[in-house]
Amino acid sequence: MSKEVEGMRAADADRQQIADRLKFALDEGRLSLHEYDERIGLAYAARTHSELLALVRDLPRPGRGAADGIRRLPTALIVLWTIFGALAAVNAVVYALVTVSVDGGVYPWPIWLLVPGAALGAVTVGVQTIRKQNRKD
Repeated sequence: MSKEVEGMRAADADRQQIADRLKFALDEGRLSLHEYDERIGLAYAARTHSELLALVRDLPRPGRGAADGIRRLPTALIVLWTIFGALAAVNAVVYALVTVSVDGGVYPWPIWLLVPGAALGAVTVGVQTIRKQNRKD
């Protein structure tokens, strides 16, 4: 932002935009509740753009991580993938133990885990696609 714009008076919409960024930073855990309270008070009291920009200068843009904009999966999907991985591992170990301890062929039941795995994969791709489209808008 140019020096001329930074010195301009801020509008209520500008203050609200900064307040939204501060809330996002609080939700991501980048600000403590005390820091958020302090900065939000300063945001609503700010008169110029430079005063507002100083409040978010040390924060990444919303939707961008500090590591070059890499976004992680939503927490719910991380939990689901963790549960799925644990179930798949347990099934594979039990199948291996049964196969080793029984004479003759054993039905390969762990292959049925491909169905929920494929569904979870499709949901993950869909969520990431929607999030990517929302960031562009």
